[in-house]
Amino acid sequence: MTESEETVRCWLVERSSFGDERMVTLVYATPDGESHLTKQLSPNLLRRKRVTAATDVEPDRLAPVTEGDRERYATEARRMAQTHDPDDEV
Repeated sequence: MTESEETVRCWLVERSSFGDERMVTLVYATPDGESHLTKQLSPNLLRRKRVTAATDVEPDRLAPVTEGDRERYATEARRMAQTHDPDDEV
C-alpha cells in the first residue's frame, strides 16, 4: 500500500461489532484526527478480507471527525503508525 498524491493514508483507530446482524465497523482516521472513513463489514466478508493497520483513501471519501473524537482518533492513529507497517494485518 503506497500513499499517492490522490490518496490520504488513514490508520485503524476503532473496531466494533453491533446489531442483530453482528456487523463489524472499522474506523480509519488521518494522523491529525481530523478526518475518517468508516467501513461496515459482515462477519462473512470480514473472514475473506484482510484488515490492515492502514489504508489509502481518496480525500472525497473522508468525513470530518466530531470534536469529541478528534484527540482520541489522532492519538490512536499515531500509535498505530508507530507500531505497525501499513500492510500489517490487525
